[in-house]
Amino acid sequence: MTKYESMLAVLENAAKKLGLCPSDYEALKYCERQLKVAIPVQMDDGNIKVFEGYRVQHSSARGPCKGGIRYHQDADMDDVMALAAWMSFKCAVVNIPYGGGKGGIKVDPGMLSAGELERLTRAYTAAIAPIVGVDKDIPAPDVNTNAQIMAWFVDTYSKITGHPSPGVVTGKPVELGGSLGRTEATGRGVSIIARELLKLYGTSVDGKRVAVQGNGNVGGVSIKMLAEQGAIITAVSDVSGAVFCEKGLDADKIFELSQARKSLKDYKQPGSKFVEGAKGNEQLLFADVDILVPAALERQIHKGNADKVRAKYIIEGANGPTTPEADDILCKKGVVLVPDILANAGGVIVSYFEWVQNLANCYWSLEKVNESLESQITGAFNEVVELSKKHDCTLRIAAYISAIQRIVTVRKLRGYFL
Repeated sequence: MTKYESMLAVLENAAKKLGLCPSDYEALKYCERQLKVAIPVQMDDGNIKVFEGYRVQHSSARGPCKGGIRYHQDADMDDVMALAAWMSFKCAVVNIPYGGGKGGIKVDPGMLSAGELERLTRAYTAAIAPIVGVDKDIPAPDVNTNAQIMAWFVDTYSKITGHPSPGVVTGKPVELGGSLGRTEATGRGVSIIARELLKLYGTSVDGKRVAVQGNGNVGGVSIKMLAEQGAIITAVSDVSGAVFCEKGLDADKIFELSQARKSLKDYKQPGSKFVEGAKGNEQLLFADVDILVPAALERQIHKGNADKVRAKYIIEGANGPTTPEADDILCKKGVVLVPDILANAGGVIVSYFEWVQNLANCYWSLEKVNESLESQITGAFNEVVELSKKHDCTLRIAAYISAIQRIVTVRKLRGYFL
């Protein structure tokens, strides 16, 4: 089953629970636009290398498309299509006026110099410029992209259009119109969801044992903020492998490594154990913990390993880390899972705040950003919990029910252009 087919399986399940007829959601099975581009880049040695890039717009029914750009050697059209669709549902479940989009380039950015990375970004921006814009499609950072890459994107797009366009992307440096709190927003959202989920079960994060797969921006911030709530971080991984310590890892030092983009191989602590590569990442999924936060890439928990997961609660920091088959296994085991389209929506919520600030040319305090994020994401969580009770379904299906209801309602009101 491809990633896009996995998305369709969950969509069908939720739509049936909601009692929709096929024509109500047929359009959601397809992406409105798929753009594939060739990106020629002059490398430092003078040679020209051509990279493959993508931008997909899944649905614009509720507003401009919104979604990040990832630089990854495994990126392909199916990958980007699935991510774009998940963005449609993510924006809808937290009720912000966006549709879903996503972009990517098939590249290992670690193999490029800073100059090559800049030239690649600017060439990609020029290639997709005809279909993006402040009121059409607004990219943002994703895997292996960051505020600097968004700065190059804004500069290139502004030169192409002939006027400043800070709102064409979010996740920019604050000095270029970015929002305070945007960098930490996804991880902050994960920590808020953890608090609300545990509260729902009559307990708290304090004293709970936590494993986090991925020590990038999302994982690093999640670790820091969960530890601030009293969580004991016993396992963390990145692409190099995983570090384990039953007594608890130093969350501040782990966070510092994530911010400096340094490998967990550099982490040293008496009593800790490092397991290299993919083996370490898989072992982390089976750690004896209360809370598991998969915050790396898609399809980490699948039918071949879901029965080995020992966590009581899973909060998806990454997009699509659990396959539909694994969902069924986890549900039968009694694992409570908060899906990606809700759990990691903090980033797109604050991206929306950034876009609003750019349009108004009026900027918010960090306190206002964080208060607004908390209000938006807790409201969405409570709504999903109520839908889960009403329809006797998992939180994933309830989140999709919430999202589909909103998109289908707007689609019916708008009708179809004939």
